[in-house]
Order: sequence, then C-alpha cells, then structure tokens
Amino acid sequence: MDFKSLIPLAMLTVSNIFMTFAWYGHLKFKQSPLWIVILVSWGIAFFEYCFQVPANRMGHSYFSAPQLKVAQEVITLIVFTVFSVTYLKEEFKWNHIVGFILILLAVFFVFKKWD
Repeated sequence: MDFKSLIPLAMLTVSNIFMTFAWYGHLKFKQSPLWIVILVSWGIAFFEYCFQVPANRMGHSYFSAPQLKVAQEVITLIVFTVFSVTYLKEEFKWNHIVGFILILLAVFFVFKKWD
C-alpha cells in the first residue's frame, strides 16, 4: 500500500467524524427541538459528503468497491468508539470488543488475495 492509497482512507476518516456528529452528536442535546436537530445534522452531513464522495472516487483507483466499504465500516467503528467513550461518556464493554474482532475478520477475508 503506497502513500497515495492512504489519502482516501484519511478522507473517509474525516467524513466519518462529521457523520458521527451528524447522527449522534445531538444525543447530548435532547432538550433541543427535533426540527432544529435535523437541520443541524443535515448541515453537518453536507461536509461529510464533501469528503466521502471524493474519497470513494479516488479510493476506487486503489481498492475494489467491497474493500472500500469494509474499510469505511472499520473506520466508522473506530471513530464511533472514540466518540461514544469521549463525547457521550459511554462505557466500552467486552462484547463490543468481540463484535469488532468479528468485523476485523471480515476485513481479512475481503482484503486477502485469494488465488
């Protein structure tokens, strides 16, 4: 994997940070009216798409579509774990680790060259 192939993965990471805040950031503001939360989430999601769409287009030069999707899911889990522990102050439990390990097995099977 060369340096240029890491750029789309970095862009997917940035897009996932935006999307995690768009989808879950409002959970700390349950007193806010739902319509405001929806509009703010859409505004944040716009920036997610500004990174995600070019990341997938560029990334498809280095990875297959299934590889991009699996990589994006792993990035999402990492970003979400950090977010839920630090921002939402939720506990990271042993069963979460087991689930993530199973997803990492999916990464192995998708990225391994089977000849």
